[in-house]
Amino acid sequence: MEDLTMRTYDLTPFYRSTVGFDRLFNLLDQAGSDGSPGYPPYNIERTGENAYRITVAVSGFAKDELSIVAKENTLTIKGEKVANENSKSEVIYRGIAARAFERAFQLADFVQVKDASLENGLLHVDLVREIPEAKKPRQIAINAGAPKAQVIENSAAQVAA
Repeated sequence: MEDLTMRTYDLTPFYRSTVGFDRLFNLLDQAGSDGSPGYPPYNIERTGENAYRITVAVSGFAKDELSIVAKENTLTIKGEKVANENSKSEVIYRGIAARAFERAFQLADFVQVKDASLENGLLHVDLVREIPEAKKPRQIAINAGAPKAQVIENSAAQVAA
């Protein structure tokens, strides 16, 4: 099986023949050179036609040690463990990861964060895609009868009379 981490793509031909797709190409470049470790693990689920859920395994983190920021089309989830100086115990072996992390997700246009909850060591972030009415496809009525120029002339004649 070939190693996919070493594969690179040359997007130069697309840059020459397209206009306005810069954001898409930047996302492709980032995906190819991500290099981010697998911590913390996460799932992305589709929960409905326009609904999604990102679930991040954040066991050991309290609610106040996590932050979720949605800015433009990026959702950033950060976790930073607060040192407990009042603890009198000494950790001999640390197998439960509690290191700081930052995980960013690129969101499509019109995707909004609706809710976030922490349950059994899993952070759930619910997303929904809400397309504004102005951006939805709409049916255009086809008028039959007199051309608009005649209607305008008749309207002008009626106003003058």
